[in-house]
Amino acid sequence: MNAEELTNMIVSMAGGLGLFLFGMSLMSESIEKVAGAKLRRILEIFTTNRFMGMIVGIVFTGIIQSSSACTAMVVSFVNAGLMNLYQAAGVIFGANIGTTVTPLLVSFNLSEIAPVILLAGVLVAMFCSRQNIKQGAQVIIGFGILFLGLKSMSTAMAGLREVPEVVDLLGSLTNPFLATLTGMLLTSIIQSSSVTVSIVLLMANQDLLTLPICLYIILGCNIGACTTALLASLSGKKDAKRAALIHFWFNVIGTALIYVVLLVAMEPVVRMIQAISPNNGHFVANAHIMIKVFQVIVLFPFSGLIVKLATACVPGEDKGVNYREHYQLKYIGEKVVFNPATAVVEVIKELERMADLANENLNRAMNALVTLDEEDIEEVYEVEKNINFLNHSITDYLVKINQTTLPIEDLKSLGALFHVVNDIERIGDHAENVADAARQRIETNTNISKEAQRELGEMLDMVNKIIQYAIAMFAHSDDSKMQDVIWLEDRVDEKERELQMKHVERLTRGECSPEAGMIFSDVVSGLERVSDHATNIAFAIINAEKEADGELEVNV
Repeated sequence: MNAEELTNMIVSMAGGLGLFLFGMSLMSESIEKVAGAKLRRILEIFTTNRFMGMIVGIVFTGIIQSSSACTAMVVSFVNAGLMNLYQAAGVIFGANIGTTVTPLLVSFNLSEIAPVILLAGVLVAMFCSRQNIKQGAQVIIGFGILFLGLKSMSTAMAGLREVPEVVDLLGSLTNPFLATLTGMLLTSIIQSSSVTVSIVLLMANQDLLTLPICLYIILGCNIGACTTALLASLSGKKDAKRAALIHFWFNVIGTALIYVVLLVAMEPVVRMIQAISPNNGHFVANAHIMIKVFQVIVLFPFSGLIVKLATACVPGEDKGVNYREHYQLKYIGEKVVFNPATAVVEVIKELERMADLANENLNRAMNALVTLDEEDIEEVYEVEKNINFLNHSITDYLVKINQTTLPIEDLKSLGALFHVVNDIERIGDHAENVADAARQRIETNTNISKEAQRELGEMLDMVNKIIQYAIAMFAHSDDSKMQDVIWLEDRVDEKERELQMKHVERLTRGECSPEAGMIFSDVVSGLERVSDHATNIAFAIINAEKEADGELEVNV
């Protein structure tokens, strides 16, 4: 073989690898956009124990074909307080089995029909207008590109068998440690164990690698696959680092155990896998599955100890910050691992915290209106600054994530989140207005009657309830509160009209000064407006989804 032929072969192999990587990335991203929100909800609901978490991890990773994406999502859930480390361990264990799906598909060699698959995907994407179907077509296109890349690599590797230098070089790779190190380094560079194992599978099919060496390279791929999660967690909180270390220790300990088994009983292991494998390609795919399943079976009973080991590696807690007093984000920002599939979940958690701050501040202001406590008044103004900071920071973050590849269902609700930020900020403004009224009382020595104080307390109780129900509907998708919100909104409107009439009657009887009457009337109107903002928050996501689906928006 001359230099030109060798160069063409190397270029063909590089091009095939590029197509394979692009096709896999396109498939994974498109699946996340189409089904990411649904898969995320499954991840939230069915991970109450480690076993269920493991099953969900297998299914989730098998669908999106990326254990890195699954692990990153788990880290985001841990950061948001939706999942603890013990639940996360189960999902991470399952993700390690789910990641074996790609090499298994590659072993079936669908390259011959790849052009047909690609054409079908392109035709659907061109002529279909529905966004969900177009994204589904992107999955098919990615699948077709992936196998076109495989065909190109396989053809190039077949030519490599005619190059004695390459055959001798690969044949000299007999040291188990060097083979493991090679697999680890390649996977760390490519950042996908599925890709590396698929390449090993193609080389085994062309008899460029011996079967025992393939097993050691697979072991190295397992450790190299931890690189993505470890790098992503570097800027995260301590629990993010611990979740990544659970993935790392699982693979290191599992690899060490299998490494010992292979050193002691390589021949029986190879014969056992060959017995269920029609060719070398299936041998690699089956070996990958069996190694991962063995690791999970052996280590699952000790998952609690692995969690403790990860915790011991990252001791202590994150530096204590009072998120109610300091201008800092808790669930989004620099100290959180960014993942488009969970970005909206983290925003909702941050908005829930902001809503709690605004509600507490409203109650603090109402208390100051009665007690005339200067410290409470100053606290209201200080917390209002924090709410304004959150308003600007969350809005900026929403603009940022709007430019990423969010799941389609999350894109539907993105506009609603902008409105929710504004509604919460307006509740904070009303709390500040009440604090202004309290300060006015102090400066003008204005008295508010006990009856007026009682009436304000009754209305505040109703407003507190509707805010509580609204947050439950918005943050936790609790539709059971829908009728409560609608009923309370009507009652608050009636209460506002009733209190305004009573206020006029007191003024007419001379039982209330004009200054006190103005303060009372403004506060009552403000509480009614808070109720309106709470109702907007409650129905924000529902209305956004209806509008996105072409239905009429529900105005409550």
